Amino acid sequence: MNMQQLARVPPRISVEELRRRACGIRRRSLQMIHRAGFGHPGSDLSCADILAVLYFAVLRLDPADPRHPGRDRFILSKGHSSASYYATLAAAGFFPEQELDSYLQPLSAFNGHPDRNKVPGVEASTGALGHGLPIGVGAALAAKMDGAPWRVFVLTGDGELQEGSNWEAAMAAAHHRLDNLVLIVDRNRLQQGDATERTVRLEPLGEKFRAFGWGVAEVDGHDHGALLSLFERRPLLAGQPSCVIAHTLKGKGVSFMEGRVEWHHGHLSSEQLAQALFELGEAGLD
Repeated sequence: MNMQQLARVPPRISVEELRRRACGIRRRSLQMIHRAGFGHPGSDLSCADILAVLYFAVLRLDPADPRHPGRDRFILSKGHSSASYYATLAAAGFFPEQELDSYLQPLSAFNGHPDRNKVPGVEASTGALGHGLPIGVGAALAAKMDGAPWRVFVLTGDGELQEGSNWEAAMAAAHHRLDNLVLIVDRNRLQQGDATERTVRLEPLGEKFRAFGWGVAEVDGHDHGALLSLFERRPLLAGQPSCVIAHTLKGKGVSFMEGRVEWHHGHLSSEQLAQALFELGEAGLD
């Protein structure tokens, strides 16, 4: 198959449908974490809207052919958000939804961090923070060298940007003028144990990326229409990689999780799951 032959272009989809799908990703990820007894619910919920927009409106992919040479590449650098990632891939048709019930079980393909050798649709094995953007830079450079039209999207956590490997990759991306690369920062301002700005200060984050030679835009990471508009007009600046700083809320959509650092990881009781599903629009358990 010719590298110039792109995977299918996603059909047009309404903002309301994107909202509905993001809600489904949130619900399913919490069910998975409850069943498994552990997970990263706060992080899963903060990035669900970003995943929904990418997988149902932006990325050119073929679930029937996950390794299609002309596919766009998506890399989840914050690999601990695996529950929402797997729920998204299942909803997009990469594998049957019922397989998610094995999440974190012994010998399951659905590990706590995604493994590209086990799960269809996973582009890179991630979880060691700071690795996703360097991988994405390499992929985007390969596309440029081959003259291929596919794009690369990388989703990082904000606390993850305290890893120096990201800034080496950012410098390389600008040097090679990788305007086929989009970095999305899940800027929920919380990391394991504390706020990002009390751990190692990141601000002024946008100015830092601009100084490294990137086009930068900031957006409400839960506004599906705004996200879609930004992704559709990339690159933000010709000849420069794009950084989208998506301002999000950890635990988005569940009142007792929103903005609470203790829900970076943990387990939901049956009562907490029932409340969360109710708040997300689904009364009772499946």
